[in-house]
Amino acid sequence: MYKVKVNGKVEHDLSYDDASSTVRIDGKESKIDAISYSGGIKHVIMDGKSYNVEVLSIDKALKKAEIKVNGSIYSIDAKDEMDQLLEKLGMDTALTAAVKDLKAPMPGLVVEIKVEPGQELAAGDPVLVLEAMKMENVLKAPADLVVDQIKVDAGNTIEKNTVLVTFK
Repeated sequence: MYKVKVNGKVEHDLSYDDASSTVRIDGKESKIDAISYSGGIKHVIMDGKSYNVEVLSIDKALKKAEIKVNGSIYSIDAKDEMDQLLEKLGMDTALTAAVKDLKAPMPGLVVEIKVEPGQELAAGDPVLVLEAMKMENVLKAPADLVVDQIKVDAGNTIEKNTVLVTFK
């Protein structure tokens, strides 16, 4: 069971059973039929309604995603059962790991650097733009941090896991 917050406002209880293609949202169970298309787009039918769904970005470590549903973009924050238990016990700050650097999630071209050394960032602030597979991806600060060094320049072609920016 996940607690899912949409656009930082609306919170839902969510679970999904892959074997039966059943989703439960706030206690209401629905069957889902989904077809995947190229480019990561899925066509989903739920409760007789049709949805086009595309995952724009996902950060599995932070359990955050940005999705587009029928042209509208939604920011999703999820907490699994362990996150919820730690929060209940007042230990949720233990979930935040010390972030020392931002690494490239995929190979690509550095299009734009949006920060400079010494700059203070809040979680979610844009750090740089990376072009991969003809799409521009804005890499964001994973936590509240201060930029230490920028290890790449705009125009650099980089490989997956290349350190792009280090933090203090």
